[in-house]
Formats: sequence, structure tokens, C-alpha cells
Amino acid sequence: METEDVVIRIENIHKIYQVGDQQVRALDGVDLSVRRHEYVAIMGPSGSGKSTMMNILGCLDIPSDGKYILNGTDVSEMDDSALAEVRNKEIGFVFQSFNLLPRYTAVENVALPLIYSGVGKEERIARAGQVLAQVGLENRMAHRPNELSGGQRQRVALARAMINNPSIILADEPTGNLDTKTSIDIMRLFNEVWHGGNTIIVVTHEEDIARYARRIVRLRDGKVESDTINENPTII
Repeated sequence: METEDVVIRIENIHKIYQVGDQQVRALDGVDLSVRRHEYVAIMGPSGSGKSTMMNILGCLDIPSDGKYILNGTDVSEMDDSALAEVRNKEIGFVFQSFNLLPRYTAVENVALPLIYSGVGKEERIARAGQVLAQVGLENRMAHRPNELSGGQRQRVALARAMINNPSIILADEPTGNLDTKTSIDIMRLFNEVWHGGNTIIVVTHEEDIARYARRIVRLRDGKVESDTINENPTII
């Protein structure tokens, strides 16, 4: 694997939490590399370490030990301020609960990451409008989250994730709050975004959602149990 083609490389990652007088080993020596423009699903049962893995990959947490190289930068020991800057520049998040601000319109929610990048208001709104059009919401820009369906809210969340042209789009159970038909629509959209050149990592416990990915990494007890190419991805 060529180094310049690797957007994520984690080496011998450990994560230990102190719970009372007990140490809980959430990740236990995990290695993983992800190439640019891969579409990866990370799977595992409850307690497997996949949520901890997502938090570390998303620079929401740092490992207890090991190295994490994100797009050529070692983020393993960064402080909170530096991690926040890396998150805003390199990672677009899509969460199960959407995480939209209720008082803001769709276009204002999408434009939020650009505030932290120092982009002026007029340009922020213009760029947010363009990305909302990409996800099929050009007619919903002035709507607030409570005026949108679950699927539309997740489209807004995906547009917000895309706004800074991040190295990775990291999705945590992105269809967990959606019905089957809407879930298929959202996964179709992820497929389009992936074909557009983005690197996508989906963290899920659902086999049918993982099958959309081109590579499936399974965790168990804090270790990588398997890492396989999905020869028959679900094509929409």
C-alpha cells in the first residue's frame, strides 16, 4: 500500500478506560489502514470496541497507546484544540441522531463548519446551498429540522459533513433512526458521494448496511476479527 495513498493509518492502538477500580480495555492492539477513496464498514457487536474506534478515528478521543496518522499528520497525542482543528478540516461526521441545531435552517446548519474555517457569511451560505442541492434539498434550504422528515434531516447532516471537502466522511449508525425505505435512499446517497471521490467509513451493527461498503472490518473484544473485501456489495 503506497504511503501517499493512505488517508488513515493506525498502529497498535490501545484504549483503556478506568471505571472505578477496574480497567476496561476497549481496544487491544488494533492496526488498520484505509486508502483514499475506500468505502469501509466497521462492524461488531455491543462491547466490541467499534464506538471507541469511531471516536479515535474521528479525533473525538485519543488512544492510550499506539499511533494514529491521519492524512500524513500524527494526531495520536494532540491536545483538544489541535484535535478540534483537525476534525473540522479533515473529517465530516454523520450521526444517527443527526445533531442538527433546531433553531437554524437547513442551509445555516450546513454552513456551520465554515464559520470555524473563517469563511465569510455570503460565501458560507452560497457553498451550503450548493451542497444541499447535491443531496436533493435545494427546495428545503429555509426549513428548520422540525419541518423536515428523518431522511431529509440526514441529508442535511450529510451535506454538512461534505461542506469542508474533508479527507473522510465518518458515519455512525447513519440509518439507525430511519425506516427501511428511507435507509435505502440514504445509502444510495452515500454511494453517490463515494463515487464522487470521497473516502467513507460507516460504523454499524447492521449487516444489511455494512453490505453497501466495499470492505468490511469486524471487531470483537477490542481486536480486529476479520478484514475482508466485500465481493458482492449491495448496488442501488
